[in-house]
Amino acid sequence: MPAATVDDISALPRIDEPATAPGVVRPVVRVTSAPAGLEGEGFPVRRAFAGVDLSALDPFVHMDQMGEVEYAPGEPKGTPWHPHRGFETVTYMIDGTFEHQDSAGGGGVITNGDTQWMTAGAGILHIERPPEALVASGGLFHGIQLWVNLPAANKWVAPRYQDIRAGKVAMLASSDGGALLRVIAGTVGGHSGPGATHTPITLAHATISPGARLVVPWDPGFNALVYVLAGEGTAGEDRHPVQSGQLAVLGAGFAVELAASSRQEPRSSSLEVLLLGGRPIREPVAAYGPFVMNTRAEIAQAFDDYQLGLMGRIT
Repeated sequence: MPAATVDDISALPRIDEPATAPGVVRPVVRVTSAPAGLEGEGFPVRRAFAGVDLSALDPFVHMDQMGEVEYAPGEPKGTPWHPHRGFETVTYMIDGTFEHQDSAGGGGVITNGDTQWMTAGAGILHIERPPEALVASGGLFHGIQLWVNLPAANKWVAPRYQDIRAGKVAMLASSDGGALLRVIAGTVGGHSGPGATHTPITLAHATISPGARLVVPWDPGFNALVYVLAGEGTAGEDRHPVQSGQLAVLGAGFAVELAASSRQEPRSSSLEVLLLGGRPIREPVAAYGPFVMNTRAEIAQAFDDYQLGLMGRIT
């Protein structure tokens, strides 16, 4: 882990490290550990946001770490056809392969660092599954699915699909070259990722070498979350310990600071983290199953519209 990397990190653009005066680096407000669960037809996940208040996550509402698991032949699983309305689903495949298809004609295959960004908007039907070849052979499967809320004004936009290949993300190095940052969406230090978002957010994946640190400027109007995919290290100005499967909610400030422990766990040679932040929407959230709306009445309408076939049909 991960598949998307570079041969020579010294050739990448460097992130200018902001001055770390008191109050600049965001402190850790809370650290939670993601419980394990099953999704879809039974693939293993960790519920990254479990136990965290939505007000701290806004504009995000849900995130699963899918795997990391080495499937035996016949074991890979996906999801059946299901509806979505009112938000965007972001599937980042760190290692492995997944197929996507939706009722609006979007879809494709993502693998090894690719991202599938689906704006459900007014409503869409969707399916995710491993390709038949992977089911037959088994293999490594590891990824993230993130749900990004849409403000009320955008919940009824037409569905949209973005296919973001690993080679298109912005690849950056920390100021000392000890960390690799992949910017999928938003902007870090003046470098922008390819993902087009209705809700202003930043989404990036960092690999931090043992003993190295990463300090990146962060929009003070955004919230800031750090999810540890693998490894051990610290987060925040107070250097709070974090490890694999934990989410750190950060407080106010202008920069995010992370550091990797000098010695890492056997299965990961580096600290692997997902950095997330966005401009809070600050609207009521009514979420149930595959729908994220503003009121219970809109959730009820979503179920009715789905039963009536108004979110699309499978052809």
